[in-house]
Amino acid sequence: MKIRCLFLFAVFICSESAFTPDNAFSQAELIDIKNPVYSFLKRMELMKIIPGYDSYNIPYSRKEVAVYLLEIEKSSGKITETDRKLFRDYKTEFEFDMYGKTDMQYSLISGDNAGNIFSNTKEKNLFYYTDSSAALFTDAFGSVSQRGSYGDSIPDNSEFQGNYGIEARGTLFGSVGFFIALNNSCNNKVNDSALNLIAANDPVYRQSRYFISEDNSVPFEGYLRYQTNADWLSLDFGRYRFTQGKSYIDNLFFSGKALPFDFGRLQLKYKSLNYSFTYGSLRGDSVGRPLSAKNVSSHYLNMNFSDAFRLGLWEAVIISNQPFSFTYFNPVSFLTSADLSSGREKTSENNSLMGIDIEIIPAKNISFQSSLLIDDLTFGTLFETDSLNENKFGWQFGFLWTNSLNMNIAAEYTHLDPFVYSHRSNKSTYTNNTFSLGHTLPPNSDEIALKLNYDITNRINIGVLYRHQRSGTGIILDSSGKLEANYGGNINFGLGDAYLRTNGFLDGIRINRDIFSFSFLWQPVKQFYLKGMFQYNISDNLTYNYITKESFYYLTFLIDI
Repeated sequence: MKIRCLFLFAVFICSESAFTPDNAFSQAELIDIKNPVYSFLKRMELMKIIPGYDSYNIPYSRKEVAVYLLEIEKSSGKITETDRKLFRDYKTEFEFDMYGKTDMQYSLISGDNAGNIFSNTKEKNLFYYTDSSAALFTDAFGSVSQRGSYGDSIPDNSEFQGNYGIEARGTLFGSVGFFIALNNSCNNKVNDSALNLIAANDPVYRQSRYFISEDNSVPFEGYLRYQTNADWLSLDFGRYRFTQGKSYIDNLFFSGKALPFDFGRLQLKYKSLNYSFTYGSLRGDSVGRPLSAKNVSSHYLNMNFSDAFRLGLWEAVIISNQPFSFTYFNPVSFLTSADLSSGREKTSENNSLMGIDIEIIPAKNISFQSSLLIDDLTFGTLFETDSLNENKFGWQFGFLWTNSLNMNIAAEYTHLDPFVYSHRSNKSTYTNNTFSLGHTLPPNSDEIALKLNYDITNRINIGVLYRHQRSGTGIILDSSGKLEANYGGNINFGLGDAYLRTNGFLDGIRINRDIFSFSFLWQPVKQFYLKGMFQYNISDNLTYNYITKESFYYLTFLIDI
């Protein structure tokens, strides 16, 4: 019914308006951050095919990606055979965005040749409609998965689980884009521990508090956005995943692994300047107790000084127990100063963060990035070395190398001080539904990560990720329940950071983790996928001298038409 209403609305608008944009097929919808086109575009950037591409703020609109793909088309003779095949697949997927044509589009319910559902040269849709002022594309998807776990500290589980849904996207007049995805899941309900395992390892299901406890549903994602024809301004309202930061594996600022939340966003672009303002509503959490309100406000300014050097400035504040405040809704304010001048009796209830990141591309096929996160900057104690130092830092540096074998190889080191992302008021942790908005590494930890993404062919991809983590954690209470020590390793419990903590990095219960992940994706027929993942964790508790080993896996067959 909702899809039908969207279609009728689009037809009505088209029939009633004589307005036709200069670029009639400019699509304002966004491309999901999981789409492999972003990895392809990054490789093309480092190969100097599209030197202007910037991966600091994803997702991009379909119109923006189409511009890059058209640029790649002009230089297709300079790329490998596998990349040319990948480009042909993307040219099919983004045909309407690139050329304003639908010659390679197939509609399942239009009466076209049914055999096209197995075509490798057609983009399959449940239904599509286009004219000079509007476009609507709908898809249906379904998957079945076998998931399981076994190990020393988790129960052996085997869970057969399915997911299905429908989504619709479109653009009106080349400027107003919309998207909605409705989906549901079903499983054999072996036990809650199996469902907990699925939720813990998959952000799609982790975002739903009802997945285990009630009807196993998965929430929707959707938005309405406006984008000018010249792309200098866009306004978004809705819920979807996004990333901010220049990391090649996991961002310190906004991570793609974070749970989606409802927000509004303003983005401005002028030549080498790109600015983003985000104001959103989070699910509040304070040691397991829900909050009446929890919001995030964020600014991010990125400056491209050249194709080889970029600099970004970022800031954010978590606002607790205030349903809405224009103090933090000002897109051109300095959030830390705004927080201090908000007039509240205790501005320390809010959590202010700042950051700076740079990316350097010194030569073809290689790039370097470095990021610094500052949590609760206090200049008066900046250089103190005792427990009075309230400043907390996270930093990261890494490199990315691409080569003629269609590989993207990344290495990254990340360090988080004790209490980074947490806060002395647990109401203002940098989290949504208890999960970090930033890097997935816990506070008081560091990590060395190595990642390989390899397109063996245009239809076969493998990924390898190795992470070595060191952590310090632990909370000590006396016999009366009074807090004696908090080593700052729990993002959701920051009490004591102002008067009990020391600057000892990795103090507390010492744990080393080695995490090995292997994934593969095979697309035997276009839009028919076989996906698999195996993860092996080794956790070494150095304080109490014991080791645990755990494994998690899934195998999924997915159809998206």
